[in-house]
Amino acid sequence: MKHKGVNYSLTRSETPEIWKWRFRIGNLVRSGGTEARLPQLAIRRVQSKIDRELKHAAHEPVSHEPTP
Repeated sequence: MKHKGVNYSLTRSETPEIWKWRFRIGNLVRSGGTEARLPQLAIRRVQSKIDRELKHAAHEPVSHEPTP
């Protein structure tokens, strides 16, 4: 699946109502689980996590190597 250009996966775990998710933004890989009865709710929760990471990444200062 894709949200705002970020590929992510969402799979139902062996435990009822628990979903495992994973996504990558650049070199950053995030994974975890969320509790949701409906798959649409689990999808929305992962998309919210992606939104937060994208917002955080946009606010990080860009490091520049010093010029000689």
